[in-house]
Amino acid sequence: MEEFHKVRRLPPYVFEQVNRLKASARAGGADIIDLGMGNPDLPTPQAIVDKLCEVVRDPRTHRYSSSKGIPGLRRAQAAYYARRFGVKLNPDTQVVATLGSKEGFANMAQAITAPGDVVLCPNPTYPIHAFGFLMTGGVIRSISVEPDDTFFPPLERAIKHSIPKPIALIINYPSNPTAHVATLDFYKEVVAFAKRHDIVILSDLAYSEIYFGDTPPPSVLEVPGAMDCTVEFTSMSKTFSMPGWRIGFAVGNERLISALTRVKSYLDYGAFTPIQVAATHALNGDGSDIAEVRAVYKRRRDVLVESFGKAGFDVPPPEATMFAWAKIPEKFRHLGSLEFSKLLVEKADIAVAPGIGFGEQGDDYVRIALVENEHRIRQAARNLKKFLSTADDTLHNVISLNARR
Repeated sequence: MEEFHKVRRLPPYVFEQVNRLKASARAGGADIIDLGMGNPDLPTPQAIVDKLCEVVRDPRTHRYSSSKGIPGLRRAQAAYYARRFGVKLNPDTQVVATLGSKEGFANMAQAITAPGDVVLCPNPTYPIHAFGFLMTGGVIRSISVEPDDTFFPPLERAIKHSIPKPIALIINYPSNPTAHVATLDFYKEVVAFAKRHDIVILSDLAYSEIYFGDTPPPSVLEVPGAMDCTVEFTSMSKTFSMPGWRIGFAVGNERLISALTRVKSYLDYGAFTPIQVAATHALNGDGSDIAEVRAVYKRRRDVLVESFGKAGFDVPPPEATMFAWAKIPEKFRHLGSLEFSKLLVEKADIAVAPGIGFGEQGDDYVRIALVENEHRIRQAARNLKKFLSTADDTLHNVISLNARR
């Protein structure tokens, strides 16, 4: 039977190949240290869990909820933006709750994209940034991910040479996977560019609270006039260790938020009301939960950089996010990131995310997630050191993993 049109537009899910190998190794008794998927292992703070348990006992909360998000939750998100960024939002018209930032991006693509529309998207980047638009019939034009002077000349060329003219620019800082952090000055140039060319900015700020320096990452909405053309997506998954709860937000331009809200109203009834109430409680907290999560990831980052470096794999210390973005050691680079990632599973009992899964520009890299405790990260480094020290003697016997299927 012929494959469905939209499914044909999607390439094979790269990460699934590593996941299958990982599952097979575990079934054979291997102790795989999983630094691949960005799935936080930290428990949701107890006060948030307690609030959920309290509210779920009320049968009135078991009915359909609000797709847009209950009013208290939207007010809490607006208050968070006011405290954290100095940005004033109208919770009734400029805030909508989403089932995580991933769902928000996908449904925003549904709301604003016509077949053939061009969208400017970083490469490498989180897959939904591109594939959300590809699934709606859009066309992706890749741009640089570096938030510096090299970012804008390719954008100008893309605007000049794309037919039709692009409708939107996606930005993602702190970046998944590269961990780059943007400055407010950079955002000012982005907003000026968008206004000059009459395009929309879609900003993914999911990692705004996972940073390791003294300066918190800014929001593009802090730039005067950004509200005219921007929607920003955030998530509670990493900030409050709530990945399975599926709560995020889109905030910003009223017209864009209205379009997203309308699309969502046809597709879902929102998250379970007790989850929304618990999320409200989290956002209205004193921030101590956020600081604790940030401290845990910083300690893990430092252990990873030090121990992997001593093992012979240089990992640049990320400024933010729960990921490190590391170039594959030179002797393995010819394999590409997927084959190298498979080798790490087979020969070192370590799972990482191949950079090719984030775009072809990422194929010299792997993404390493800080989702194991410090002891397990050190164990991974010992496994890695053993693998690297024996690779010259053993790899000539390795048959390509692709040939085994």
